[in-house]
Amino acid sequence: MHEPLDLQAAALRHALTDTLLTEGALRDARWSQAFRDVDRHAFLPRFFRQLTDGTWGPVDSDDPDWLSMVYRDRVCVTQLDGDDDAWRRALGDGAVHGVPTCSSSMPTIMAIMLEALDVRRGQSVLEIGAGTGYNAALLCHVLGDEHVTTVDVDPGVLERARGHLAAVGCHPTCAVGDGELGWPERAPYDRVLCTCAVSRVPTAWFAQTKPGGVVVTTLNRSIGAGLVRFVSDGQGRGEGRVLAEDGRFMPLRAHAQSWANDLLALARTARSEERARTALDPTLVVDPRSPFEFFAGLVLPDVVVGHGERDRVHLAHPDGSWVRVRRRDKGSRVDQGGPRRLWWEVEEGYRQWLRLGRPRRDRFSVTAGPEGQRFHLGDLDWPV
Repeated sequence: MHEPLDLQAAALRHALTDTLLTEGALRDARWSQAFRDVDRHAFLPRFFRQLTDGTWGPVDSDDPDWLSMVYRDRVCVTQLDGDDDAWRRALGDGAVHGVPTCSSSMPTIMAIMLEALDVRRGQSVLEIGAGTGYNAALLCHVLGDEHVTTVDVDPGVLERARGHLAAVGCHPTCAVGDGELGWPERAPYDRVLCTCAVSRVPTAWFAQTKPGGVVVTTLNRSIGAGLVRFVSDGQGRGEGRVLAEDGRFMPLRAHAQSWANDLLALARTARSEERARTALDPTLVVDPRSPFEFFAGLVLPDVVVGHGERDRVHLAHPDGSWVRVRRRDKGSRVDQGGPRRLWWEVEEGYRQWLRLGRPRRDRFSVTAGPEGQRFHLGDLDWPV
């Protein structure tokens, strides 16, 4: 006889929460209780699972693995290419191609960001990106519905999130709008939390946050992305730090790098203008687990990354500069072209990183305002 769904879900919720506690993602008892109490599966009646060939297959509550998949510490993608019809096509065809545009984030990253908010009782939070509504439900559990506002640019996404929230008894303010502009109707806020990545932190978020309030987001960078936490001056500026924990999200739609695929196609196919060998392993440059990867992103701002067959890594910049690197046991082969030699720049950056004592991401501070946004390490600085 099968165990009732609610008992299965409760056991899986507690197991997930215990994992988040063990790994140190959760520390505040309020958030751990929220993860124990709020049903993630209520927000994921259906989602896409990526298959080995890169396509996306449909998963819903009829799938025998649905509940166990929901409570794994993984992202669950719920929309592709901003097109709700992709779900119907996936059901008919078994799988579809597409780029994720809505999801329920990895619970570990959700927990880290909620903890970074350092929110107090009675404070108000603006969430940029409603997603499935699950994160807003966690906020409502801790703060109360009246203190939570969530905004999303996609009316369909927002309406589904509103329905999921209502089904679990949560009724925050749900607004359709461009998250880059915040939501001035309920400003000022004590906290702003963005659950999608931004290339630059919108000054509207700081302007809508009380002096001393906190903004937590993640940066939309192919190399050197991650979580940042700012303290706002309430006038459109913020100062803060890069967090030690890494976090990668799909971008705010206005910040999507729509040009990246064309540039990477150039990097894959362009005729080499210079060929050489390198002792620098490209994994150190592009792997988020590498301690150098964040600094590599400072050296290569706006560079996008692609991966090909046979351990090939492709880099490309909007100015037309590109690199192909193929890993080999006795050093990698580099082909590059365009107006700049990107690989020599990253090699010089690696030498600089060594001279600076191999600083990791949490050594860097960050400032943002109308005049620009910069990373800082001592007397050195780089554009965001």
